[in-house]
Amino acid sequence: MLQRLGQLSAKRPWRSLLVLLVFVVLAGVIGGPVAGRLDGGDGFTPADAESSLATAQLERATREETSPGVILLVRGDDAAAQAAATELAAVPGVARAEPGPTSENGDSRLVMGTLRAGVDDELVATDALTAFEGRDDVVVGGGAVAGAQLGETISEDLARAELFAFPLLFLLSLLFFRGRAAFLPLVVGITTVLGTFLVLSAVNLVYGLNVFALNLVIGLGLGLAIDYTLFLVTRFREELANGAEPQAAVRTTMNTAGKTIVFSAATVAAALGTLTLFPLGFAQSMGIAGASVAVVAGVASLLVSPALLALWGHKLARKQSAAADDRWHRIAHTVMRRPGAIAAVTAAVMLAVALPALTVNWTPVDASAVPAGNSARMLSDATQAEFGGAGTTPVTMAVTAPESAADAVETYAARYDAQAQYLGSDTWAVNVEAPGDAVGEQARALVDEVRADGAPFPVQVTGPAAEFIDQQATIAGRLPLALTALAGLTFVLLWLMTGSIVLPLKAIVMNALTVGAALAPLVLLYDGVEPTNFLVAAALIFALSTDYGVFLLGRIKEARDSGESEREAVAIGIARTGRVVTAAAILLAVAIGAFSTSAIPFIQQIGIAVAFGVLIDAFIVRSLLVPSLMALLGKWNWWSPKPLRRLHGRVGLAHA
Repeated sequence: MLQRLGQLSAKRPWRSLLVLLVFVVLAGVIGGPVAGRLDGGDGFTPADAESSLATAQLERATREETSPGVILLVRGDDAAAQAAATELAAVPGVARAEPGPTSENGDSRLVMGTLRAGVDDELVATDALTAFEGRDDVVVGGGAVAGAQLGETISEDLARAELFAFPLLFLLSLLFFRGRAAFLPLVVGITTVLGTFLVLSAVNLVYGLNVFALNLVIGLGLGLAIDYTLFLVTRFREELANGAEPQAAVRTTMNTAGKTIVFSAATVAAALGTLTLFPLGFAQSMGIAGASVAVVAGVASLLVSPALLALWGHKLARKQSAAADDRWHRIAHTVMRRPGAIAAVTAAVMLAVALPALTVNWTPVDASAVPAGNSARMLSDATQAEFGGAGTTPVTMAVTAPESAADAVETYAARYDAQAQYLGSDTWAVNVEAPGDAVGEQARALVDEVRADGAPFPVQVTGPAAEFIDQQATIAGRLPLALTALAGLTFVLLWLMTGSIVLPLKAIVMNALTVGAALAPLVLLYDGVEPTNFLVAAALIFALSTDYGVFLLGRIKEARDSGESEREAVAIGIARTGRVVTAAAILLAVAIGAFSTSAIPFIQQIGIAVAFGVLIDAFIVRSLLVPSLMALLGKWNWWSPKPLRRLHGRVGLAHA
């Protein structure tokens, strides 16, 4: 099929490129504005968690949101605060606004604006910012404003990433690809990014995606496009150097490197797709976007590349660097002379590097994620500094009891030095102010206490601390399933490619080592890491580690199937992929590393961890751990039970 696809595209390259141009224009027009359609809201708490259910119950009873969505910091006296509250109450979507706590020095006051349930929070936030625009005496913040400003920052980050990544990637492509071939990854990259935007626009019609997913599309789309085209161009040049004509070279390239790209795209999509098993909007959005961009990158590279390879033909020919291949060949044999010692030392060093990842401090996403200089961040900082953290309700209880049970509900609320308020529909609200941070240890301990404490009627707890606890519980509950799916899908795909059950198991273990080592810098560089962010980074690193493993195993298997000995096949595979994997890793690290230019800390973290993981995988795992372990195992690398060997033969997906 791949051979026919390549032939179809290569025989009529101009027609293929015209179809591509039409598609890119349509994708740009339809999918380009996707950033403005996606949700910039939470997505970090499951919809069926107790905190979410409690929030929904309270909102049904009051038709208002449970916590102030827009908060004003007013510099002035009580009269100024009351005037600001009146102005805020006039903003469409604001149910009520009232003066709140006074600062410790008495110079400032908070005004708490509660939004109507079901309104567009970002639209209300934008209107509130407009209402107080240019006012030096009022700072506008709160959860709704933070969400809106995060969305704006994402759009700015996308533009910054493009300005940073595209020129640098083009220069590096000129260095690694040489000549006109440097334009190929950019053509495929633009097609991939815009094509994925089109896909996500369609998905967003039925499932609301998080705007943060667009950062992943830019970085991963460019990275995979570069990887795939680099492998295709390298193999095409090999065939030309061996005397093949362009059309024949395209056919061979598609049937070898093309098939490897199919497996690679499938493994990357499968790994990132496991994020959808976590019922968290952020993780699911990242999983959908990651799987989509992997598939689109694979399809784009296999459709666009044959046309350009056939069109340019011998103009792409380059003299193969025998010296570089020989160097990688010698390195592989040097490693395989002492495989046990090198495997043990390399694994021990990676384990040592990974140890800090076990001490990670989990933190939630809140207004502190908004870049400094934005009003939501200014208000958050001022609330902590001037109001002692006032202005939030760390723990809110939704009590289900009839109005006639007022005495019993009041007695229950008194346990926590709080008062109960009847909201209607057999629902009471009990607000408990916990000391310290809204998601700090004391607030979380109070949530645990309330949930463990017996009550004479149904009680559900919500608030920032409860949401954070529910998020962690959800991740812990789904993690075994996600890990099983990740390992199972990776195993099956690598078995389909190699026919071995040993190589997939070994790849999974090596990928896990790489993930641990790559996540360690986050612990060392940041005070805390958001849990779903950690999941996304881990899935990305695992996926890309498998990606490079697929390319290397493909060449090793090809050499072995042609009659080479076990160790020589490994050396040939490393020699043939050494330069290209190194170049691909550097280019992908730049593409993903563009995340680190983000003004949002937890987006920065993904860029740093993934770039570090890609480089570790290319320079340490593929150079030292893979050849040493394969030398130790010898022919056992390819072992599989007889029933599975027969099944693999019938499936017919063996790598060509």
